[in-house]
Amino acid sequence: MADPAVRRAAAGVTDQSIGDLVSVAARDVSQLVRYELELAKLELKADAKRLGIGAGLAVLAMFAACLVLMLLCFAFAFGLNALHIWLWAAFLIVAGTCILIIGIAALVGLRMVRKLDGMSKTRRSLADGVSLLRRGKSRSSARASAKAS
Repeated sequence: MADPAVRRAAAGVTDQSIGDLVSVAARDVSQLVRYELELAKLELKADAKRLGIGAGLAVLAMFAACLVLMLLCFAFAFGLNALHIWLWAAFLIVAGTCILIIGIAALVGLRMVRKLDGMSKTRRSLADGVSLLRRGKSRSSARASAKAS
């Protein structure tokens, strides 16, 4: 699949021109890039497959958790009924408990979302890199204009 990285000169050839060496180097670099891209595609495909299977299993687990939660709610309501609370009142108590849990979870989730900083470190790093590139570009253009004068 891969050609050797170092090419040996033929027995009768002693010197190669610089153009030949550059073309061989360019061909080797482009072949290396193609192989790297092929490897990345294979790894991405395997990761996507694992991600799909993991997501499917997570959905199945959440569905089962919902069923168990429903069964626990019924057990809670009938347990309250066994304590001589009217059945309709027991189900209202269970519904109120569920609403309370949902509200607490929503508040905690909202606080967590508000604390997101929108990848500020990444944005700062990219801005620093771009500014360095622009500064280097402006210095080189200033040097070129100084040499021209």
